[in-house]
Amino acid sequence: MMAVRKLVAGRGCALEDVPVPEPGPGEVRIRVTTCGICGTDLHIYQWDAWSQGRVHPPTTYGHEFVGTVESVGPGVTRFRPGQRVSAEGHITCGVCRYCRAGQGHLCREAKVIGVDRDGCFAEWIVMPAGNLWPVRDEIPDRHAALFDPVGNAMHTVMCQSVAMKKVLVTGAGAIGLFAVPIAWENGAESVCVVEPNAHKRDIALHMGAKQAFDPADPDIADKILEATGGQGPDVLLEMSGAASSLRLGLRLLANGGHASLLGIPHGETTLDLSTLVIFKGLTLHGVTGRRMYETWYQTEDFLLRHGRSIDPAVTRSLPLAQVEEGFHGMEDGTQVKVLLTL
Repeated sequence: MMAVRKLVAGRGCALEDVPVPEPGPGEVRIRVTTCGICGTDLHIYQWDAWSQGRVHPPTTYGHEFVGTVESVGPGVTRFRPGQRVSAEGHITCGVCRYCRAGQGHLCREAKVIGVDRDGCFAEWIVMPAGNLWPVRDEIPDRHAALFDPVGNAMHTVMCQSVAMKKVLVTGAGAIGLFAVPIAWENGAESVCVVEPNAHKRDIALHMGAKQAFDPADPDIADKILEATGGQGPDVLLEMSGAASSLRLGLRLLANGGHASLLGIPHGETTLDLSTLVIFKGLTLHGVTGRRMYETWYQTEDFLLRHGRSIDPAVTRSLPLAQVEEGFHGMEDGTQVKVLLTL
């Protein structure tokens, strides 16, 4: 089968013909129909410091997908050939205190497809049956392939109540953009966005952001305060990983506010904790993955009722063989979420 592979340490990817995987006990083989390029995939493509410390080539890219069950291994009874499924990409131990307490996303033994083991940028993938998520007929492939990143946005928003709160999103990549309609759906009073890319700011406005600010604007702090009634936002959703955006968001966040941090910094970040957090009485939430599987139920409900609200963030669809074109578009900022079809 054709697969998109990281063959050696260094920038890039390659198309390679690899054996079709066979499902073992408790596993399912899925024919992939649509997958999405994630920021994590771009990090691996660029071979940055994080990738160098985590990924061990050769391996197959990808963790966002939808497909059709083709065959099941011994002991699998819940799924059948022909059934549409997506899947949680974190494969956990299932027996530690976190897994048993409904916090599988914090499992210390978790292996992530496309990072720690072969991923979904291939014609077939084998997954544990317990990780599969049956896809409702009403959810089209272009949405079902994005359960993972929409789930990241859902988890970030749902870490605290946003009902009747002023929300500030810093970073309008795909997940930041997905957070805009999710926050509105959960009762936000207003949602504003900070993003350096003008194209992404336009998309944020199209997806419902009240205002979209350029962090290079010298008056950005005053403008955000004005947009939030002079008090600052009640909730910060930090999606960029940029230290400057984190500091700006915490500085403007209202006393007693909540900050959910999903963006991954490129290195250590220095903060004046006394001024920015402690004396303001802020609550910080570190966000990783999705709550397994509470977030999946929330995301399914959102996609069933408001799936079309995420469409503006899906800016390109390409055949799998043209994956590098998708990476290049994400690098130069002309593309946000790129889908790959098989």
